[in-house]
Amino acid sequence: MEPQQSLESLARELAALPPSLGPVRLIGIDGHAGSGKSTFAGRLAEALGQPAPGRPAPLLHLDDVASHEELFAWEERLRAQVLEPLAAGRPAHWAPYDWVERRFGPERVLEPAPVLLIEGVGAGRRALRPHLARLLWMETPRAQSWLRGRNRDGRELSDFWDGWERAERAHFSSDPSRPFADTLVRQSGTGYEWSSGAGATVGTTPSVTEGDELPRA
Repeated sequence: MEPQQSLESLARELAALPPSLGPVRLIGIDGHAGSGKSTFAGRLAEALGQPAPGRPAPLLHLDDVASHEELFAWEERLRAQVLEPLAAGRPAHWAPYDWVERRFGPERVLEPAPVLLIEGVGAGRRALRPHLARLLWMETPRAQSWLRGRNRDGRELSDFWDGWERAERAHFSSDPSRPFADTLVRQSGTGYEWSSGAGATVGTTPSVTEGDELPRA
């Protein structure tokens, strides 16, 4: 099986799901910080964009919704700016957060689409799950994920990571996502493998290759 065909099979499966948010199939991709969510989501968005090359499915990063002051207290903002408009079939108007300038930037428009990916820590939180067509969890251990994230961001963000780890522990302690995941995604040496369905949290996974690069985020 060719790599792109493998990822396209998952894309076809997701695209065939019933809409979950108005006309939109909202797909959540959750996992620990540094677990590879952003890279996987980007590749899946590209596969969902086929057969229209260059037109990937829309992808919303929760890092753009959160802020320094509200690492996880972004639920109401996401509901008002994104979920409610899309549920009504209207474009969503939202302002992404600038982590360097520490402020929200210019407004962007997110049109209703057949499939919308939303990725980030908390994408499978309790308040979001009723709106999801499927929840995917990046099955990378917490310690490994956090070490990868620290190495990626460098020593200058060490203090931020100290605070983030405490906040993430508290979040998943009170509002876990993994027990509710429909699909577990694992990183392998050549790409990804996943398992779906009732046995997703306990079973082994069929191999799915997608290039030979490791996820960056």
